[in-house]
Amino acid sequence: MRATESNQDYPFAVTNTAAALLDGAGTVVAWTPAAEALLERRSADVCGRPARELLADPDPGSWEAVLAQSRYEGGNGGGDGWEGRATLRHGSGRELEIGFRVIPLNDGVRGEAGRCLVLGAPLELVARWRQDHAFTQELFLQGRVGLAVFDADLRLLRTNTHLLPYTGVPVDLKGRRLSDFLWASDARTIDDRLREVLHSGIPLIGFHTTASTLDDPRGGRIVTIQAFRLQQPDGRPMGVAAVFTDVTDHERSRGRLDLLYRATGALGGSLSVLRTVEDLVGVLAPSFGDCAAVDLVETVLSGGEPPADGHHLPLPLIRMAVAGAEADALRKGTTRFSAPLAGAVAHPATTGAGGPEPAVPEDRECRGELITLRGAPTEPGSDPPKWATAVPGAHSAMTAPLCARGIGFGRLTLWRTGDTAPLEADDLALLEEIAARAAVAVDNARRYTKERRTAVGLQRSLLPPATAETPAVEAAGLYLPADADSGVGGDWFDVIPLSSARVALVAGDVTGHGLHATAMMGRLRSAVRAMADLELEPEELLAHVDDMVLQVGAEAESDAAEDGDGGTPVPGGPAGATCLYAVYDPVTRGCVMASAGHPPPAVVGPDGTVEYVELSPGPPLGVGGWPFEAVERELAPGSVLALYTDGLIERGEGDIDEGMRDLADRLLRADVVGRPLREARHDIVEGLPPGRLRDDVTLLLARTRVVDAASIATWQLDADPAVVADARHLVLAQLTAWDLDELAFGTELIVSELVTNAIRHAGGPVRLRLIRADTLTCEVSDSSNTQPRMRRARSSEEGGRGLYIVAQLSHRWGSRYARGGKTVWSEQSLPLP
Repeated sequence: MRATESNQDYPFAVTNTAAALLDGAGTVVAWTPAAEALLERRSADVCGRPARELLADPDPGSWEAVLAQSRYEGGNGGGDGWEGRATLRHGSGRELEIGFRVIPLNDGVRGEAGRCLVLGAPLELVARWRQDHAFTQELFLQGRVGLAVFDADLRLLRTNTHLLPYTGVPVDLKGRRLSDFLWASDARTIDDRLREVLHSGIPLIGFHTTASTLDDPRGGRIVTIQAFRLQQPDGRPMGVAAVFTDVTDHERSRGRLDLLYRATGALGGSLSVLRTVEDLVGVLAPSFGDCAAVDLVETVLSGGEPPADGHHLPLPLIRMAVAGAEADALRKGTTRFSAPLAGAVAHPATTGAGGPEPAVPEDRECRGELITLRGAPTEPGSDPPKWATAVPGAHSAMTAPLCARGIGFGRLTLWRTGDTAPLEADDLALLEEIAARAAVAVDNARRYTKERRTAVGLQRSLLPPATAETPAVEAAGLYLPADADSGVGGDWFDVIPLSSARVALVAGDVTGHGLHATAMMGRLRSAVRAMADLELEPEELLAHVDDMVLQVGAEAESDAAEDGDGGTPVPGGPAGATCLYAVYDPVTRGCVMASAGHPPPAVVGPDGTVEYVELSPGPPLGVGGWPFEAVERELAPGSVLALYTDGLIERGEGDIDEGMRDLADRLLRADVVGRPLREARHDIVEGLPPGRLRDDVTLLLARTRVVDAASIATWQLDADPAVVADARHLVLAQLTAWDLDELAFGTELIVSELVTNAIRHAGGPVRLRLIRADTLTCEVSDSSNTQPRMRRARSSEEGGRGLYIVAQLSHRWGSRYARGGKTVWSEQSLPLP
């Protein structure tokens, strides 16, 4: 046993070890100081006495038992001695288990008379040494990890047989450096980390790196390195011990799972078909391959669905997304082609450059194909598929169809080039899994595209053109849905040409969003246009529309009651709305408007001032029971009237007053007075919160115009049939002054019929007015409220054909009512210049 602390771990080392010298009779003839310290027995008390008296049981049988359980080193009774264990009596009286080693000082055969040296140590120390020895020995024998011992210069001193079982690793590694057989960059990386361990003494734990041999740089492996410093007894570093664990398969599996996770995340990031496949190839290249591409069936782009058996037929494919080093070559090379979307899987052991396009499998499953272009046997006369050779320098390629619900939408293709590892069967399985998920994402995006195109088409068909030019106004509108994904909502605007060069401006907001709001908006817009054609006053028109909304609400409640009988509930559309209706007359420059719960319009004067019209808004449409009040405002020529919905002033950033002040500032900054309205409208809504708005935003800008006084002629006529001839002469003279003699004949007949009817059926004073704008308008006003009606006169009747003649000679005609009577008007198209 050691008397002092030492770095010597061997329990039977000679230096400072408990030892006893026995003669041939088993008598102790010498006793070392270490033995005295171990048993606390002095040499004088032990020497000259039999060794068996040191046992806890000094009976002669116990001594024989100790000798019997001893084993020869080597197991054959020869060699340098044998080992055993015994229980000794300590000087304090307690028992002490020791391990001992007997070294014969003659021929080493037990039983012959001769001296022997007995070395002893506590049994615990012996057991620990044996464990350490067995651990070290087995560590170098096992084959699951690589074990290496490096000297201070990082040369290999000792390794197990499975240090790096790769192509290009020499059999004898003793005295070699890692750079002798590993790729320079890989060896440098490992050496740097081992050198840090050697200098700092801090163990290296879980360091991942790549180890590629000089003979096979493309077939590198991923290893995890654990390393710790080895020290001499005096504490000086003597080298580094390192454990190399090949985690290539584990890392590749984890990498595939990570790639699958990232690809799935990319597929769920958009509802656009193009964006979906672009995000996908961006993940696959260069992480999975050097180049990736997605080809889709052409009908998918417009939201159409390919035929159910299309993945087995050659369908036109369009290359929609590419990524990687050879992306430009793919774009230029194959942009449109036909190919089957599915095929039989080439067996990994037989994949090669040969073979025609894959045949359709009988089980009609969507399977992928793997092609190795280099290093695989090639059948005579066979050529690789065109898709596999689309990337220059590719050594392997694979493709998988995008199939979902038994429908083929396209295919996903991957290439590897250069020194990258060739594609394997596991890679194909991963590609097929990604392709299956991509097919579902593409199908969802396709369905969304189809539904959105339908919804947006419905919305656009229900809204007027964004810009309009009439003799009364220059108008430009803009609509931003709150739901940017669906692109539909319930807000609307309208510009409705009326008689006598007048125009109606409308802005409305249906409660709610989505298709139900759009459908309700379409009904309201149609109703407003139909009633505007009746030339109703604004407040009267809103009252009629309010009644219609009430009827719609009642119908919705009735339908809801029927659906409550156990059938599937059908979501109902909103029945409430706000609306602003304004009529502008370019002759008088007057604008009459009424509101049904709608925000007041803003007027930007020619001098740049902004003010809001003070309205007395009635209740929203659908409330019922309350009258609407009209307000008239004279507008200066060149003024800009801004109609909008509350989404533009209620954005969650403050109260309505603050939003209206912000809108006034936006109107001034956009310079709506001096710029074309089609440009200014975008500047007004610029800076709104991106993404989903809190509410739909609608804006209608209208710059007012006036009809020049020289283009208006008005005459007051007496209720005398004799003035009909005078009216004709007055009109003919005015047409000559306007250089409209081509319209003289038709206008003369129209004036004659309308003035005659007014005098005959209404009596009282008659006003005749001609307005030259984009059309020639002839108006006859009287004090009667009787509705003129065109009828089919019988062949035997002398009269009753007047309005029929007017209708045939006019572009359009009609009548409108005012507080003092009615006005019958007729419009004729102006001759081309």
